[in-house]
Amino acid sequence: MDKDPELKLNDYLRGIVLNLPESPGIYQYLNDEGTIIYVGKAKNLKRRVSSYFNREHGPGKTRVLVSKIADIRYIVVNTEEDALLLENNLIKKYKPRYNVLLKDDKTYPSICIQNEYFPRIFKTRRIIRNGSTYYGPYSHLPSMYAVLDLIKHLYPIRTCNLNLSPENIRAGKFNVCLEYHIKNCAGPCIGKQSHEEYLKNIGEIKEILKGNTRDVEQMLYQQMQDLAAEMKFEEAQKVKEKYLLIENYRSRSEVVSNVLHNIDVFSIEEDADEKAAFINYLHITNGAVNQAFTFEYKKRLEETKEELLQLGIIEMRERYKSQSCEIIVPFELNMELKDVTFTIPQRGDKKKLLDLSIQNVKQYKVDRLKQQEKLNPEQRTTRLLKEIQQQLHLDRLPLRIECFDNSNIQGSDPVAGCVVFAKGKPSKKDYRKYNIKTVEGPDDYASMKEVVWRRYKRAVEENTPLPDLLITDGGKGQMSAVKEVVDDLGLNIPIAGLAKDNRHRTNELLFGFPPQSIGLKQGTPLFNLLTRIQDEVHRYAITFHRDKRSKRQTASELDEIKGIGEKTKNTLLKEFKSVKRLREATPQEWAAVVGEAKARILQEHFGKQKDGAQQ
Repeated sequence: MDKDPELKLNDYLRGIVLNLPESPGIYQYLNDEGTIIYVGKAKNLKRRVSSYFNREHGPGKTRVLVSKIADIRYIVVNTEEDALLLENNLIKKYKPRYNVLLKDDKTYPSICIQNEYFPRIFKTRRIIRNGSTYYGPYSHLPSMYAVLDLIKHLYPIRTCNLNLSPENIRAGKFNVCLEYHIKNCAGPCIGKQSHEEYLKNIGEIKEILKGNTRDVEQMLYQQMQDLAAEMKFEEAQKVKEKYLLIENYRSRSEVVSNVLHNIDVFSIEEDADEKAAFINYLHITNGAVNQAFTFEYKKRLEETKEELLQLGIIEMRERYKSQSCEIIVPFELNMELKDVTFTIPQRGDKKKLLDLSIQNVKQYKVDRLKQQEKLNPEQRTTRLLKEIQQQLHLDRLPLRIECFDNSNIQGSDPVAGCVVFAKGKPSKKDYRKYNIKTVEGPDDYASMKEVVWRRYKRAVEENTPLPDLLITDGGKGQMSAVKEVVDDLGLNIPIAGLAKDNRHRTNELLFGFPPQSIGLKQGTPLFNLLTRIQDEVHRYAITFHRDKRSKRQTASELDEIKGIGEKTKNTLLKEFKSVKRLREATPQEWAAVVGEAKARILQEHFGKQKDGAQQ
């Protein structure tokens, strides 16, 4: 009897794994259609691949990946570095479904030195493999424009699109343009500038674009000294002007000591959901940042920060053709590159460089978050709710938040209000007002206990939704009063309190029993959301209290007449000014204002009063 197809597949895969070499290399997982779904690297192929099949994986993408493996291929290499490079190239080539995705959707400009007889220099977003040299890409555009502006002032490089071949120049096909007359171009189109001199300038420009401004500066200084020694003062002055331009540019771009040369710096930050990671890369030449780039990896499995940073290092060094012998990183990596030293600085100039990289990656993360939230406003709310969940260690996302507040004046007209925020937004249909019924005098704690008891006892009886988080507009006393009621009802509702300072401004979030202050930075989006909830419940309770007090103060005899509502009462008082004048008016005058039916009700009421008075 034939084996079950699944058992056959397991036997087939087990056979491959058992025969894998214990050497560095890369492995490829294929599905039943022969498509590569994952590429990985390993110091020891047998040990790494076996780990996928020798243990039970929890629910998630790794388990799904393993369930889809129908075949395994591998390539043995000599070193771990070769494995890293090969893995990076194969991921870019095949874009496997379960590998991290490099989010490089924005094309940053580069500086191109065109492959021509008289090369042009310009910015471009297109990389054409025609022998031209590219520097970049530049994610910080002001840096690119600054270096282009420096080159423009230092060297008379042509900007035209003419085909300046030796044959066309000798044939006299061209005439000089305005750029020549304003001394921005030396006129190579008519033979005014030799090919050798032009290429000498291009060579110096290449050194500047590589970040070797110090070398060019020293060369110009020596040239200036030689010309001065030969009494060629006008030429020496022109060289001096170039020298000062480069010195000024270098002093502005230098971030640490120029002793630090040819160093790569990397840092990494994960997003709040840990579904993506952002990596910043800086290349340092003569103490200045010569290259700066930040990019995003979209996670597909449970990749660690260490694994992602390794991928980022290989990607950026290959992209920028970096040959740096030192790489500064924020934590230890299980990674070896030939002739490369990894440094984790604790102080000094190298620590400054690492801090600069971390600052850049954090800013990039914030910027990306803002862009995403503009496209999807709900994402911002979800992030804030997750932040509350993390700060308070809640079991579930606080999608429904309810907040209570009392309002009275020395115990008179006591009321309370409850506001509901659903998914971070006010749910006004769920707001509720409460007249305090059982409390005499100004007792906020007892009032709060009454209202919370009434609300959640009814919620339990009617099986209506309970909040994921309950917030009191007050400190520890209010929280304790609420907890007593919630416990008596046998409910499990997390309770927080928003306390105010002596200026009546919200200054801390309290949680837990005994209540502890949760660090909450003022001015942050989370702080603003919580104070918005607090302000809303305060407004709601105060408005209800004012309405009740105003209604009591303006109560009149008309309130007791059945069939005469608030609207009719206001209309009559507006017309007749007082109940006394209304009583003295005729039924015809009443009818003219509120109609025959209401006039009959008034006549019946006031008629009974007259009858009673006569008796």
